[in-house]
Amino acid sequence: MALTLTEVASEAADCTRCGLAEGRTHVVFGMGNPHADLMLVGEGPGAEEDKQGLPFVGRSGKLLDRLMAEEMGLSRDQCYIANVVKCRPPDNRDPKPDEIAACRPWLEQQVELISPRVIVTLGNFSSKLLLDTKTGITKLRGQSYPMGNMISTTAVVIPTYHPAAILRGGGLQEAQMRSDLVRARMAMT
Repeated sequence: MALTLTEVASEAADCTRCGLAEGRTHVVFGMGNPHADLMLVGEGPGAEEDKQGLPFVGRSGKLLDRLMAEEMGLSRDQCYIANVVKCRPPDNRDPKPDEIAACRPWLEQQVELISPRVIVTLGNFSSKLLLDTKTGITKLRGQSYPMGNMISTTAVVIPTYHPAAILRGGGLQEAQMRSDLVRARMAMT
């Protein structure tokens, strides 16, 4: 029998597949509309996300919410937001390959159950994983791609910068991210 998204989230809440489980406050499984046409996938939870158990609730999340509203006319309850890894890496370091591999089945189940039409990958880790590539985000962004061989879905993948990179980098990257979000909105119609 196929599991529901709520059942998968409940299983993930007790996950100990990798060492990240030892330092977490909460598993940050994901949030939003389980039937959304749009799914956004980031890298992993930060301190505020770990504290609240919800993705993109810190500064990056506020920026993401604003850009989605301005460029797509959407709020977070109209899409689904998740991360590659569900537990916060210590000191916000990059997730390690074994941690990504341990969390990959959770993300695969999320994508399959939500079955979005468009997936916006936020940054290198989600873009590389979902597109099954080693190419970096600066070369990937600006285009639409069919889903990599991760799972069978007809979703279109649109890579863009992680909001944290926009907070660090500024104007040009923000303009490019806005353009990518417009591309995602158009792909949903």
